[in-house]
Amino acid sequence: MSEAVVIGLGQLGRVFAGGLLRAGYTVVPVNRGGDMAALAQRHPAPELVLIAVAEADLHTLLAALPDAWKPRAALIQNELLPRDWEAHGYVAPTVISVWFEKKKGTDAKPLIASPAAGPGAALLCQALAAIDLPCREVAPGNELLFELVRKNVYILTTNIAGLKTGGTVSQLWAQHEVFARQVADEVMDIQDALTGVVHDRNALIAGMLEAFDGDPDHGCTGRSAPARLARALQHADAFGLGVPTLRSLAG
Repeated sequence: MSEAVVIGLGQLGRVFAGGLLRAGYTVVPVNRGGDMAALAQRHPAPELVLIAVAEADLHTLLAALPDAWKPRAALIQNELLPRDWEAHGYVAPTVISVWFEKKKGTDAKPLIASPAAGPGAALLCQALAAIDLPCREVAPGNELLFELVRKNVYILTTNIAGLKTGGTVSQLWAQHEVFARQVADEVMDIQDALTGVVHDRNALIAGMLEAFDGDPDHGCTGRSAPARLARALQHADAFGLGVPTLRSLAG
């Protein structure tokens, strides 16, 4: 039977593990502090190695992943960009931009179909389809990059703007559109700088609004919002960007 490794069994990791099991794969779980080298010796050729750790742990994990598993790596983190995997020498890994929410004690709730690219994209879509979560394959390269930036614009705009407005994403756009656009523009300034690509801002805003429509009652902000703002400002400083709206929210 085909195997899939899942590293990190938080809310998202468990959703994917359940989908992989339902799709007929044997799941090899790796918990925090697990001996990956020993597991890689016992399971040297899995179909996929899903890295489901938090954003803050991603770089440490990518650096430590056993060589046998690196070509099979699949990434699902928020605030993900090619520079994150390229820094560790990964070439064209499987990547999925997750557009469903999973909170403790509730079923996973999709906003829109999650786009996936790379060698394991079909497998991930098969696993999600097995648990009734929508997924679609996209091309690596520019198409994937747009999807990653789109997700970043959604997360960062709603989280950061929500520090001031609170409320839901539909309320953000209905009641504070001018402010939300100011935040989104500065977020897109940062994304352009991080990727070295000038993105189609109208398309990114349209993509964000599609996700708003997918879950109008989604809360704007949460525990991670202050850290997201701090990271955004660090990036802005690194590239010499003014971002006055974001700076005003940092107090």
